[in-house]
Amino acid sequence: MKPGDTLVVEARELDALLGALRERGHTLLGPTVRDGAIVLDEIGGVSDLPAGWTDEQDGGRYRLRRRDDGALFGYAVGPHAWKRYLHPPAVVRWRARRDDGGFVAEPDKAPPPRYAFVGVRPCELAAIRVQDRVFLGGSFVDPAYRSRRESAFVLAVDCGSPAGTCFCVSMGTGPKAGPGFDLALTEVIGDGRHVLVAEVGTERGAEVAGAVPHRPAEPADLEAARAVTAGAQGRMGRSLDTDGLKDLLYRRYEDPRWDEVAKRCLACSNCTMVCPTCFCATVEDETDLLGTATERRRIWDSCFSQEFSYVHGGSVRTSGSARYRQWITHKLATWHDQFGVSGCVGCGRCITWCPVGIDITAEARALRQGETQGS
Repeated sequence: MKPGDTLVVEARELDALLGALRERGHTLLGPTVRDGAIVLDEIGGVSDLPAGWTDEQDGGRYRLRRRDDGALFGYAVGPHAWKRYLHPPAVVRWRARRDDGGFVAEPDKAPPPRYAFVGVRPCELAAIRVQDRVFLGGSFVDPAYRSRRESAFVLAVDCGSPAGTCFCVSMGTGPKAGPGFDLALTEVIGDGRHVLVAEVGTERGAEVAGAVPHRPAEPADLEAARAVTAGAQGRMGRSLDTDGLKDLLYRRYEDPRWDEVAKRCLACSNCTMVCPTCFCATVEDETDLLGTATERRRIWDSCFSQEFSYVHGGSVRTSGSARYRQWITHKLATWHDQFGVSGCVGCGRCITWCPVGIDITAEARALRQGETQGS
C-alpha cells in the first residue's frame, strides 16, 4: 500500500483503525456530543463519536437533532477548531526562578503531545494548512506549533452534511479533502452497507491502514464516495463571491457599511475564538507572591478587544466599526498579502456562533452592492 491508494474499510472496523493509532502512541482527539453540541475532546473509540447526530446551523443558531441513520460523521462543524491543539489557548513560553541574587530562565521542556485528529473536515484541513503558513512558513518558526504539528496524525473525513452557514465551495476548501491528511475517509451509507472509502495520503497513513481489515476500492465504491461530496457541494447554505474581493475591501475602507454592522456587533470576539485560522495572541507574566519565580504565557487574544491595538497613548482602533473592518479586511484581503492565501476557509463558524448572527458573506455582498450602486 502506498500514498494515493484507495481502499474500503467496513464501518465496524473503524475501532480497529483507532486502536492502531493508539498502539502507535497517539492520543485520540475527535468529535463527541457534550453540552448540546458536537465538540472536540479526547475519545476512546467509536462509541464516543456522535453516531446518529447532525447539526442545524444558521446565523446565531446551533441545534443538534437526530438523524434517521447511524452515520458517525453526519454533521458539519461544531464550535471547536483543531487550532486549540496545535495553537493552544495558553502556552508556557518560559519560566524563571531567583538564584543567588539573579534569575535563571528555563524554557518549557514538556514533551509535545502525540495527537491523532479524528474527523478533520476538509475546511478544517485547509485551515491547518493556513496556520502552517503562519507559524512555519516565515522567517521565524514557532517551535510549540511545529512540535505539535509534526507529531499529529490527521484522519480527515469528507463532508456529506454541510450546514446552513457553510460556504467551503466558494473558498475552494471542500467538501472533499485537499492535501495534508494521512488518511481521508468518505462515509457511505445506503443499500444495506455502511463503509468508509479511505484515501491514503502519506506513508504513515498507509502503515496504519494496512493494520486493519480492508479491501481495494472498486469503481462502484469510488462513484459512491463522489456522490457524497457532490451532494454536499449542492447543499451549501451560503456562498461568497471572491472575484476581486481583496481589492474591493481596500477600495471600500471608508464605506458607511462599517458603521451599520457596528450597530449590531457586540465586539464579543466569538468569531475569532471559533475561527479555525485566527491566531492573534498576547503574553502575560505571572510572578509568585514571594518574588522567587515567574512564568510567561502566550494566550489567545482578539482584534475585537479594544486593548489589542493599545499602544502608548491609547488604542488604535477604538470604535466597533474599526475593529470589525480590521477583522474582515484582514481575513479576506490583507491575509493574501501576508501569507499568499485567504484567511477564510468557509466553515461558517463565525456566522453560527455570532450572538447577533452577523454574516461575513452578507457583509461582503453589501459592500459589493454599495460599490455597484455608487454609494
